[in-house]
Amino acid sequence: MQSSKPAFALLALVILSGCSNETPSETQSQAAATENTPVAMPVEASARVEATNAFEGTVLAQDQSEYSPYVDQNYPLRPLFGDTHLHTSYSTDAGLIGNRLGPDEAYQFARGEEITSSAGVRAKLQRPLDFLVVADHAENLGLAPMIAEKNPDLLNTEFGKQISDLVYAGAYGEAYTLWGVGMNAGNDPLEGNDALTRTIWERTTTAAEKYNDPSKFTAIIGFEWTSSPAGNNLHRNVLFRDAKDKADQIIPLSNYDTSDPEKLWEWMDAYEQKTGGKLHAIAHNGNLSNGLMFDDVTQTDKQPLTSNYAERRMRWEPVYEVVQIKGDGETHPALSPNDEFADFGIWDKGSFGPEPKTPDMLPREYARAALQRGMQYEQSLGVNPFKFGMIGSTDSHTSLATSEASNFFSKATPAEPGSPGRWEEKVTGFSQTEGGPDITIRSVQSLSAGLAGVWAKDNTRESLWDAFKRKEVYATSGTRMSVRVFAGWDYSEGAVDSPNFVRIGYQGGVPMGGDLSTPAAGNAPRLIIQAQRDPDGANLDRVQFIKGWVDSNGATQEQIYDVACADDRSIVDNGCDSLIGNTVDVTTATYSNRIGDAMLSAWWQDPDFNAQQRAFYYVRVLEIPTPRWTTYDAVHFKLALPLDVPATLQQRAYTSPIWYTPAS
Repeated sequence: MQSSKPAFALLALVILSGCSNETPSETQSQAAATENTPVAMPVEASARVEATNAFEGTVLAQDQSEYSPYVDQNYPLRPLFGDTHLHTSYSTDAGLIGNRLGPDEAYQFARGEEITSSAGVRAKLQRPLDFLVVADHAENLGLAPMIAEKNPDLLNTEFGKQISDLVYAGAYGEAYTLWGVGMNAGNDPLEGNDALTRTIWERTTTAAEKYNDPSKFTAIIGFEWTSSPAGNNLHRNVLFRDAKDKADQIIPLSNYDTSDPEKLWEWMDAYEQKTGGKLHAIAHNGNLSNGLMFDDVTQTDKQPLTSNYAERRMRWEPVYEVVQIKGDGETHPALSPNDEFADFGIWDKGSFGPEPKTPDMLPREYARAALQRGMQYEQSLGVNPFKFGMIGSTDSHTSLATSEASNFFSKATPAEPGSPGRWEEKVTGFSQTEGGPDITIRSVQSLSAGLAGVWAKDNTRESLWDAFKRKEVYATSGTRMSVRVFAGWDYSEGAVDSPNFVRIGYQGGVPMGGDLSTPAAGNAPRLIIQAQRDPDGANLDRVQFIKGWVDSNGATQEQIYDVACADDRSIVDNGCDSLIGNTVDVTTATYSNRIGDAMLSAWWQDPDFNAQQRAFYYVRVLEIPTPRWTTYDAVHFKLALPLDVPATLQQRAYTSPIWYTPAS
């Protein structure tokens, strides 16, 4: 007889039966054992099982098809924001010029805690970062704190005693000069004292372990290899996928060991062979490399690039830092004369050495030109040496990862807020040739830094490192806007409006950093994009696709396509029909979000696609104009606005490219 009891009542009977004091029969025991034994059951859309009520013989039919649409979801859901390029007092060029904050304070600040800066000013982020790389210079790592603590092993060396005496006597400038002369010449004043470096390195990795909190905040172990041939910037930050146990098996490679990137790659390979760990390096924005960052010859031997070189470079350096305090490295007005937004954070006077900048250096310094030239190399070598993703970071030497214009603590302690040299502090020009062109760049020309946006599945070292490796990352000039782009062949125009935008993107194509396969006949790439403003920031102005390609004559080309314009502006000849406007009041350093849109999206199909030509596509998103950090300064400190930098700017984001390569 069928029971009329509802299902929950039957369930209650089953639960209550578990409270019985009676000894179960042999049959009941066997049934219980069977219930607890895993059974392989195929999952089918129409699969059903029958559950028998032991007391009344009731059979309940249950549909076992998977109801939840998220069970197989295996892709990133939100961007994580962080800084891969922060220096503390352990970097000698920070510690010897006033930075007193070490890795502990750097991590505390990045996690959202209030910190007192080295200049004695309280500081705090508006929102915590998701991850941080303390990337202190490997060259004489920890020299300043060892001097401060009167480390006996340091004082037992001739150089250590000499520089410490200068510091204790208050001759800080002389101490820095003493160290800098050897550094610039590549002569290690502490050669043979690796134990000193190891002591500080292990403190660095200990701090990373202390503050690493998977899923909440990730402390990625890293360091900076500071290659500076003739004062030109070829620096790289080395990031570990690993924890302290593996990282402590080495000490960081330094510029004293080699200034050749290929030697760095060999060192990284040796680390992986020794420990079973994983490394990759992030090259700095090349605007201070004087044409060396993306050169046509190898660094040391000056030999033409080979396929082997290209393969190794992209294995070890999948990502490029395109924007930071020392300017923007996306493109230059001389390289992109038709790009109305190319003149952003340009530093083009020279480098840290005496050599002035010349126009022929520019194509070998900026990301867009390098991406184009990389495809030319691929045609001849079969491998692209410049197939990199793009991120931003700070390069702050204050231990404070500040990237907001209203909260900018500068590159170095002598230029922190309230300091007399806040605007006039020199960044380059210390090797100025007497009577030669002016190559001095001052702090006032700094950007308020950059950030790395990462589409990682989890906030862990492993997941973040893997996202960098596959180039599913993007750069911002300091804002935390969310940007996502996919490319494929069959996306419908409705994809950008679907609540399943992300699922559609992954199922039908590739994300930023990916490669498009050869299309079916007659198809052109379809790209879908969603961009959302920083929740605490400015509205968006426009979304642009930047396309680069190699034409039938082997020459590089570029085109900018505006694909979404805020405030219902029309697109005419691939561009928004007007500028967005400007709400900034420079007298109060305020702006309004009454213009622009909080979100912009677009479906776009390349109208000029040629299936026989290599191409790349990346997204640039612009915010509405906001006050520059110097404008916030002028209002806060009651100063006149500086005349040599703009009062406002449009913060931006650049995604990693998506590449199309014809079938061979």
